[in-house]
Amino acid sequence: MELQMPKFQAFIALLLAAAALANNALAADWPAAQPIKLIVPSAAGGTPDQTSRKLAYYLQDKLKQSVIVENRPGAAGTIAMQAVATAKPDGYTLGFGNIVTMAINRGLIAKMPYDPDKDLAPVAVLSQVPNVLVVRQGLPAASVRELVIYAKSHPDRLSMGSGGNGTTSHLSGEILKGKAGISFNHIPYRGAPQAQTDLVGGQIDFMFDNLPSMVGAIKSGKVRPLAVTSKRRSALLPDVPTMEEAGIAGFEVEAWGGIVAPAGTPQPVVLRLNREINNWLQAPATKAEFAQVGQVALGGTPEFFKTHIDSEAKKWGAVIRNAGVKLD
Repeated sequence: MELQMPKFQAFIALLLAAAALANNALAADWPAAQPIKLIVPSAAGGTPDQTSRKLAYYLQDKLKQSVIVENRPGAAGTIAMQAVATAKPDGYTLGFGNIVTMAINRGLIAKMPYDPDKDLAPVAVLSQVPNVLVVRQGLPAASVRELVIYAKSHPDRLSMGSGGNGTTSHLSGEILKGKAGISFNHIPYRGAPQAQTDLVGGQIDFMFDNLPSMVGAIKSGKVRPLAVTSKRRSALLPDVPTMEEAGIAGFEVEAWGGIVAPAGTPQPVVLRLNREINNWLQAPATKAEFAQVGQVALGGTPEFFKTHIDSEAKKWGAVIRNAGVKLD
């Protein structure tokens, strides 16, 4: 057996070399073969969708290949991420991996249909945004303090909408519930845009949502903002306090998202995508677009994105345990 080991090792080395050559050949042709699919784990119209479509438009121009955004909302983003994780790792399927699918789900879902570490390869983190707490017009609460007082005097009467179970809009409400000692009814929607529609229509009382997707309703006076969930005030809403300034100590939530690929995607493809994405994020036009909706560009290497994911997974695991949050 020992005499056969060198031959076996040589055979393995040959297989690895052949695989590397095949990957390099694939990367050299990429993206000539077919359109690139970008799978987004949320409904059309929300912040992840908006950001993904802007990036897709840019990549189409730079890569000279169609980039098709495909929305697959539901099941806390697991439907979309499973589709990415099981896709062929050839650079023609990408995913929008965000705070929910890459970090929060680990603490909420006992048996996920994908492993964020083993099945998905980080490409680049795109941006982060605060959530904003908004109430329907007509609700007698002009501040977080007044909302808390109203909730305590009307236990389980208020309804909070969210973009779905396990989203930051849901967990922001759970954090408020725990820190303020209030109770209300949580109504999860298939996506944040649907919840926003019902909030504007008066069917629900309040919600947390990503600032970019809520800013239009705020500016038009359809809803009333009470606070942002970032550590500092948003330049977009300078008169709106942070949750901490509003009296909820230690309240900080920043949603983020980035591009991931199926594990095993050729490294040259990952690095090409990373380079193009960073160029997009640094472009003055992108920065101006982001500033208009309160979005902050991030960027960096795939390794930086992986470190960010690991840090956020640890943070949100602790938040979920301490709050005792469970999926409805």
